[in-house]
Amino acid sequence: MKRLVEKDLLAWVDNPRRKPLLVRGARQVGKTWSVLTLGQERFGGRVHRIDFERNPDWNPIFEKNLDVRRILSELEILLNKRIEPEKDLLFLDEIQSCPRAIMALRYFYEEVPELHVIAAGSLLEFAISDISFPVGRIQFLEMKPLTFYEFLLALDKPSMAQALTVLPPRDSDTIHLALMRELRDYLLVGGMPEAVAAYVETQSIEEALGRQEDLILTYRQDFSKYAPRADKRCINTVLTNVARSVGKIVKYSKLAEGFSTPTIHKAFDLLCMARVITKVRSSSPSGTPLSANASEKRFKAFIVDVGLMRALVGVSAGEVVRQSQLLGIYQGALGEQFVAQELIAAKKNDVYFWRRQAKSSQAEVDFLISQKGKIMPIEVKSGSSGSLKSLHLLLQTYPNCPRGFVLSDRPYGEIDAQNLTFLPLYCAGGLSSVL
Repeated sequence: MKRLVEKDLLAWVDNPRRKPLLVRGARQVGKTWSVLTLGQERFGGRVHRIDFERNPDWNPIFEKNLDVRRILSELEILLNKRIEPEKDLLFLDEIQSCPRAIMALRYFYEEVPELHVIAAGSLLEFAISDISFPVGRIQFLEMKPLTFYEFLLALDKPSMAQALTVLPPRDSDTIHLALMRELRDYLLVGGMPEAVAAYVETQSIEEALGRQEDLILTYRQDFSKYAPRADKRCINTVLTNVARSVGKIVKYSKLAEGFSTPTIHKAFDLLCMARVITKVRSSSPSGTPLSANASEKRFKAFIVDVGLMRALVGVSAGEVVRQSQLLGIYQGALGEQFVAQELIAAKKNDVYFWRRQAKSSQAEVDFLISQKGKIMPIEVKSGSSGSLKSLHLLLQTYPNCPRGFVLSDRPYGEIDAQNLTFLPLYCAGGLSSVL
């Protein structure tokens, strides 16, 4: 599969001032595959992978001290290979299982800067919270599931993928409908590499859905690793109910009945740390950066992947296929999850929403992102411009928001008198390039 993260990995390899790279992301988003592919293509296969989850008996190498020369010498003995700093890639996989190895990254940077070192893992924040973290001595790279663009590349449809990068789109009705059909499949399959690979290899949606169930089971089995940080049963319930409440303001008491608010809060935070869910906070579009006005108390939550969200809430493949409008599926929540996922991948989590609370009325716009100092309000709905009261109010109240954008099932269109641009749902990932 062609992953866009390859550009970032290659830029890191060629940077003479590079630091050890720590690749983060939820379990099974393709971290290991991408690093090993880099090792094959850029290092001619000269990659030394240390998998701490499979080889816990190697952890003591890092327990004695953090003398990098000694560590490399002992690794060479166990690997039965010479590690040549200027030619090789050292890959420390599942590094969360050996927190001392995370600490050692600092010394790789300081003592053997010519060696390319990449570390990867899930649940990393749990390990980081218990150690002296080497701030300023490492670089970070966040990995997400495949975007819709990458999904089309995996299906060997590069021309369709390229069409997503041309904004505003001028596609014919035929091309628009073809992209909407592919998007319907993406809402079912999602972007988890294992599910996408199953679909590409077999052309069977059912095969991909089966892989999704396996992935969800893997996530639930991981919950035992969170103990004693949180109640396993509560985490399980919170995950399901977050999926059911996508697009709604999170209220902890609604996420797990029968558990105390502190217990639910802890379970929710742990799922965020594991990158299984992502918080999107409310913010004011009064100025940039949007993070400066973001609320810590008012937020929504989205699942890591739209396919997993569909599986968690129990929307059947038949229901997705039968629904004529994609934004009619699960009351529009599946479409909103897709847009959130695309924006989060494009903006590296710098995504917000707007909500005004007044005594007389409430108003809410689904998403806010900023680009080139301008703020872009985004609504996800199939209605006409007359139903966009909140978006109109925002544009009238905040003159620094020059235009509103509406993502829907419909083709491209504009209403200049109302400062509105209508874009097909599949354009979500490229929105940040419009301004």
